[in-house]
Amino acid sequence: MTFKIEMTGFKNGDMLSQKFSCDGNDVSPEIKWDDAPQSAKSFILIVEDPDAPHGTFVHWIIYNIKPDVKSLPENVPKTETTPEGWSQGVNDFGKIGYNGPCPPRKQVHRYFFTIYGVLEPPELKPGLSRKDLDRILDVKTVKKTSIMVKYGRAYEHA
Repeated sequence: MTFKIEMTGFKNGDMLSQKFSCDGNDVSPEIKWDDAPQSAKSFILIVEDPDAPHGTFVHWIIYNIKPDVKSLPENVPKTETTPEGWSQGVNDFGKIGYNGPCPPRKQVHRYFFTIYGVLEPPELKPGLSRKDLDRILDVKTVKKTSIMVKYGRAYEHA
């Protein structure tokens, strides 16, 4: 069994639909994972763009996902705490929740959706940053898995 992550409608390396970007509805895609480590006490999902002009850019942090959860629905509300009890952190736009790809015009960037199975109970406070979670990710990650999609803005808005 291999811990794996999937995005509904996309394979690793595919171009992401405009719907999930700043050019579209800017909603989070549906994400599923399978064969998670039994020892994980919770999950943390982080979406990052390593091709951003000033270094890796964080688009979404969602955590306190209980170990029996195996998916996130499309369009997770942009609130500190979701109706399911998951917590969301502050992304590099300075906002809570998902903000999709928005690369500079005529560039294609890669976006990594990484799920971490961690030995941390789902009790972290909402509004954490990637930096706040680094110690947990470094010390308490049992296993992680990623899917990479691409997005480019090849046109100009009027």
